[in-house]
Amino acid sequence: MASGGSNRLMSVEEVAAYLGVPKSTVYDRWKDWGLKGYRVGRYLRFRERNVETWLEHQAVNR
Repeated sequence: MASGGSNRLMSVEEVAAYLGVPKSTVYDRWKDWGLKGYRVGRYLRFRERNVETWLEHQAVNR
């Protein structure tokens, strides 16, 4: 089970804004990042909890 976030689906635009990156980066890199995406019609969506879990794994310890 994911450590945080909801079951809500986020659009590419929302993920890009959340991460502070361009939409094109999300489209180009989501598979490389290992994010699980969902096709809803012609749209790509991501579970909020999956994005937050992925982000937690990107933490850099100093």
